[in-house]
Amino acid sequence: MQLGWLMFHIILFAPQIPPNTGNIIRLSANTGAQLHLIEPLGFRLDEKSCRRAGLDYHALADLHLHKNLDDCVKILGSARLFAITSHGTTSLFDQKFTAGDAFLFGSETAGLPETIHARFTAEQKLRLPMIAGNRSLNLANAASIVVYEAWRQTGFATA
Repeated sequence: MQLGWLMFHIILFAPQIPPNTGNIIRLSANTGAQLHLIEPLGFRLDEKSCRRAGLDYHALADLHLHKNLDDCVKILGSARLFAITSHGTTSLFDQKFTAGDAFLFGSETAGLPETIHARFTAEQKLRLPMIAGNRSLNLANAASIVVYEAWRQTGFATA
């Protein structure tokens, strides 16, 4: 896999809501992130609502579909992998990111399964700060915050 000027990997584990994935397609195209979708998807990729949210960026995004997380991880090689989860104890803003890092997000309806959580150390489970008692942010919003913070830390490099 040729990374070119690729900065980061966004991994969506069993995404369910087409407009969220469409918005993340657009995010990927505009930030140079590579998008990985882990099956099963709650929609077809050619679904109108997914295309509409992604607008004409679908063709510009580097998108890969994987049967399972293990297949995706093999493709990522030595990339550092972080789970973005409301169950994390480390703030996203306390982590130093480098080009090539990968960010795993759970599905909108179920988050990440416990079997996936168990694969990560506490240091690899990052959370976004929120008001106590709230469950989570919208998936596309969370992905945007994570990618832009990581990209900011790398000086918004594009080459």
